[in-house]
Amino acid sequence: MPPENLLPEPAWVHDADFMHVYPLGACGAPATNDFQSVPAARLDRLLPWLDAWAALGVNAVYLGPVFESSTHGYDTADYFHVDRRLGDDAALARLVEGLHERGMKVVVDAVFHHVGRAFWAFRDVREKGEASQYRNWFAGLRFGARNRFGDPFVYQGWNGVEELVKLDLRQDAVRRHLFDAVAHWVQRFGIDGLRLDAADSIDLDFFDGLHAFCAGLERKLWLMGEVIHGDYRNWVRPGRLHSTTDYALWKALWSSHNDRNYFELAHTLKRQYAAGEGMYEALTLYTFADNHDVNRAASLLKESRHLPLLYLLLFTLPGIPSLYYGSEWGQQGRKEGGDDRPLRPPLPEPPGPPDQPPGLRAAIARYAALRHQHEVLRRGRYRELLVRSEQLAYARELGTESVVVVMNASDKPSDLVDLAMPGGVEGEWVDLLEPTRRFSLRGGRLSLGVLPPTTGRVLRRA
Repeated sequence: MPPENLLPEPAWVHDADFMHVYPLGACGAPATNDFQSVPAARLDRLLPWLDAWAALGVNAVYLGPVFESSTHGYDTADYFHVDRRLGDDAALARLVEGLHERGMKVVVDAVFHHVGRAFWAFRDVREKGEASQYRNWFAGLRFGARNRFGDPFVYQGWNGVEELVKLDLRQDAVRRHLFDAVAHWVQRFGIDGLRLDAADSIDLDFFDGLHAFCAGLERKLWLMGEVIHGDYRNWVRPGRLHSTTDYALWKALWSSHNDRNYFELAHTLKRQYAAGEGMYEALTLYTFADNHDVNRAASLLKESRHLPLLYLLLFTLPGIPSLYYGSEWGQQGRKEGGDDRPLRPPLPEPPGPPDQPPGLRAAIARYAALRHQHEVLRRGRYRELLVRSEQLAYARELGTESVVVVMNASDKPSDLVDLAMPGGVEGEWVDLLEPTRRFSLRGGRLSLGVLPPTTGRVLRRA
């Protein structure tokens, strides 16, 4: 039996296909919070999209910041109230209920590294100075000097940004407040997990404490950290977090297409997931093509014809795949002068604009369906079969089950593709994406012939 303070990874995570939504942008909320307006239930604007997401194969939703903040959501003012620009508790409860009714899990953004200057305890420090009982809640807070806002004290901010006030997570009172907020989210809304913002900037022992606290909750949460750089094994281990973001794979997915260099992607995959030697072979990482902080996949790729291939990779490689709202139809978006708002536009009414390239949504739904239908794509080992500049083949293997994925990213037909598969089950193999296409495995070799331009195949024993 596991120790009582160990929070097992929820089983549903291995079967999850995520939709990531940034509510303040998707719901068209005002850029700033006046902290006076009556709550406006803009979260209801997401409700008409739930069936469309379900049709894509989505069964889990990660909601960006939904609690009271000053501007973009990552400058929290109050962890216990829904941002009035999005609505009130009832609005968030309606959304979570609608998702749960469709069998979707709900993960919320937990911004615990820092707060905004409007955070109630920081306001108390601004008003009372050294007499504030909360002066120890904030990292590096020191009186006797002035910050750029004119306060008679200085403090640490996230990456030096003074609008984002770093919490001192070593303080028991701070931890109790944050953990109480998590308990409130579970009890009031029935959430299923936390995405821990800026996890690579937080002391690891904080996550150990959070894990132990969550192990005692009535609902078992999934804990996933935002980690951009570092060895993910530092965060993902028993008694700490269950998963992190996989930025290494994100980068390789798009740049290997732009550079016509699948060797980069193959190197990343071998380093991370190769059977018996991959660093993260035992981990279940959160994978994505884009998100609220990086340029949209459709804007990153030099050629839109590569978008379906990128998503085929996302749904057939190891990890927990996540779509970012709007990217399923090829939404464009680039940061402009450090401004993230172009990445976070309002959602239109369903079904949204036409796909670019045409058929992208249907392709993504097909890839998600394959992942749901074949356990080997969700839990199988990764094995490299072939690497060329613009062709890549790999196997996912689970017990006696094998699925082979083959990619041709070139705008020209490939040379003959003949895959060495010693021990593979001989006979006919079928392309699950195009079932009329059949291929033979004889003498330990799977002969695919010439691959058409910009094509992917997902092969299984017929």
